[in-house]
Amino acid sequence: MFKKLRYALAETLVSYKKIDRLHARELNDYKHPKMNLGQLQASLNNQKQTISNLSEVEFQVFSQYGDDGIIQYLISRLPIQHKTFIEFGVENYREANTRFLLMSNYWSGFVIDGSAANIQSIRNEDFYGYYDLRAEQCFITKDNINELLQKPGFDPAIGLLSIDIDGNDYWVWKAIESVQPDIIICEYNALFGFTDPVTIPYDAAFVRGGHRPKSYYGISLASACMLARDKGYFFIGSNSAGNNAYFIHEKHRSHCPVAESTPEAGYRFCVFGEQRGGDGQPLRGVDKVRALDGVSLIRTDTGDTVSFNATAVIDSLHQHKKWNGIYNP
Repeated sequence: MFKKLRYALAETLVSYKKIDRLHARELNDYKHPKMNLGQLQASLNNQKQTISNLSEVEFQVFSQYGDDGIIQYLISRLPIQHKTFIEFGVENYREANTRFLLMSNYWSGFVIDGSAANIQSIRNEDFYGYYDLRAEQCFITKDNINELLQKPGFDPAIGLLSIDIDGNDYWVWKAIESVQPDIIICEYNALFGFTDPVTIPYDAAFVRGGHRPKSYYGISLASACMLARDKGYFFIGSNSAGNNAYFIHEKHRSHCPVAESTPEAGYRFCVFGEQRGGDGQPLRGVDKVRALDGVSLIRTDTGDTVSFNATAVIDSLHQHKKWNGIYNP
């Protein structure tokens, strides 16, 4: 009986060790087959001289949606001098817009997150020592952003900047003066529609959720495009998931493989749901927009405080066929 128990225990320990090895291999993404698959897809995409829509080159390795593919295509076509990136709002960096850029293209990077635990998690990863990456813990505001962006010592003309802080994105981007990226990716809130340039009011301590809807955050696409123009960038489109907008510096207009777009043409309704209804189920379609009805927003063209009109946004989305025929009003 004792021998059987000892044998069973030994077999269990062997199984646990196998699981540990598999888990460790999965964490070592730089050795994972998905890296090779991403590089192969990027090579195939790069054969396309021009594209009419960013969706034509999307693929996902570490990005939340298809942004890895979009980024790879853009950097293959634009004459980017400094292979550097900055991304803030990265959480633990397991899922990020720039991680494939770091590991596949060997760019130098700087990432920022407000959580000390997230930054420590990044620093504990093997890849943190294998690649030229720096990670900083700080809660970002419009007052500290420029000092933060200078910390890695990069040339101000960085290759790519990714903005995603689920809150004061407009106000922080507007304040940025210390870097001039070739490519800017800015998360936008598709629930605000594509016609009105609006954002949440500035609150240095803003955190999503609490007494407000979880989907109350960020900037509308129209506002992002307006701010980009003011800073010398043009809009080329959004990812298919409807959360990231892409902007290219004017100096690259003649080299850009994608034509300039408008907020209406480049807008994508968000495929994901971030809020649940009273029944505990995720809100879908127009219900995601209705959940924000009446919230306070700032028009970035006039500075006026306005109340969000969900009905007007829903009507506009239907009029311009932004539902793809799926949802009813």
